Amino acid sequence: MNWSENVTLWVIGCIIILLLLAWIIRRVIGRGQRIRSEANPRKITIKDIDKMEDGSEFELYLYHLFEELGYDEVHKTTSSRDFGADLVFVDRLGRRSVIQAKRYGANHPVGLSAVQEIYTSMRYYEADRSIVLTSARYTEACRTLAAVNGVKLLDREDLMELILLFKARRVEEALELIEEDDHEPIETWQSRRKRQSR
Repeated sequence: MNWSENVTLWVIGCIIILLLLAWIIRRVIGRGQRIRSEANPRKITIKDIDKMEDGSEFELYLYHLFEELGYDEVHKTTSSRDFGADLVFVDRLGRRSVIQAKRYGANHPVGLSAVQEIYTSMRYYEADRSIVLTSARYTEACRTLAAVNGVKLLDREDLMELILLFKARRVEEALELIEEDDHEPIETWQSRRKRQSR
């Protein structure tokens, strides 16, 4: 074999390897996109949620998750004119609950507006409870406003636990996580004024 034949074989070999790598990468990326588009709670992980392009994919995932958990009357609201709620469902005690889903980056905190919006949506949906569920964390002000108004907050750690419980078929524990009331101590404006005036 002469030098030009060696170079030709080497180039052809490199092209074949590059095409094979491109095919493998495309399959891996396509699988992740396919899993997210199906919104299958049995397949989706927190990493898939972090890669979701917008909140509507997260809302669809939660819709399927809550159906799989066995909740009654799970409804996904329309994107426009949702009045602050993304999901509506009835829990085991017969309480209608509204959820606002916030798919944010792990380091992007959810602020006051989420609590304000979900709390005010309760009247429109005739709900007994309100929940904000995020893939991130909450600001301290958000936690305070939620506690004062009885809005349940489920953060990234809760979401990861919910995913783990669901996949482990520990449905009862997953339902408890969603349905239990928060019992965080509340310091209201009035109690803070009284404490400062002493």
